[in-house]
Amino acid sequence: MSLLNIATGLAHIGIPTIDIRKTIKFYKGLEFEIILETCNKSAKEKVAFLQFKNIIIETYETASTKGKVGAIDHIAIDVNDIEAAFKEVKSKGYHVIDDKIQYLPFWENGVKFFTIKGPSKEKIEYIEKL
Repeated sequence: MSLLNIATGLAHIGIPTIDIRKTIKFYKGLEFEIILETCNKSAKEKVAFLQFKNIIIETYETASTKGKVGAIDHIAIDVNDIEAAFKEVKSKGYHVIDDKIQYLPFWENGVKFFTIKGPSKEKIEYIEKL
């Protein structure tokens, strides 16, 4: 199955931060709205999703942020069938970072996702909201 048939669009852009309150204030000043604020308990990270029209930023507080140009962590692509996307990407020989599909309890019913590494070490996440 083609990834074009599975993907539905851009899910979000992941931007790490050392100060989530400062980051939220900055983006709210640019008229982004908080659409979800939560915690990734397994990583012990505060997380916020902010939206401006059709742009969504996932920002999460972590001490390991680079804090310099190029600090965007990942680009996430919405899919409607995470298992098919995982199978397709693996069959094409891409460097899959996750050995299996992951789960987080974000949004109403959680999300399933996996991440691949690009040629410049950029990360592309495929995500399905459940």
